[in-house]
Amino acid sequence: MHSPDDNRSLHLSSEADTVALGQAIAAILQPGLVIHLSGDLGAGKTTLARGILRGLGHAGPVKSPTFTLVEPYKISKLYLYHFDFYRFLDPEELEESGFRDYFNPDSVCLVEWAENVPTLPPADLRIALQPAGTGRDVDIRAFTDTGTRCLAQLNI
Repeated sequence: MHSPDDNRSLHLSSEADTVALGQAIAAILQPGLVIHLSGDLGAGKTTLARGILRGLGHAGPVKSPTFTLVEPYKISKLYLYHFDFYRFLDPEELEESGFRDYFNPDSVCLVEWAENVPTLPPADLRIALQPAGTGRDVDIRAFTDTGTRCLAQLNI
């Protein structure tokens, strides 16, 4: 059973704050973690993913995988897969594409638009972003013991 301590809410006033949150999240990542990023178009999901990748030491470009569905990153010994299922129409595609294999104990999976694929593995953490004025509100919620442990370590 998870408690109210298994979530955090905060306001980010700028894009730089969103990247900084991503960098803080990078510090708590561990292999096997599944993170669902939710929010409307333009809410900051890819910006947050960029911050996470920057926090892991990735210096190259970070683009939204809207058309490719997945962008793989190998950083040191960590495999991170950034998914965007916005254009995903058929849940059977998950099985046919082989993407399910990416969700394993050795990988971290960041998933945008997870709600479009109800057969995805469950989230350890869900990070919901919502525009608020010139910034955004963020709600981070843990759904597993692993997610709760990670969230407890998040220094924000």
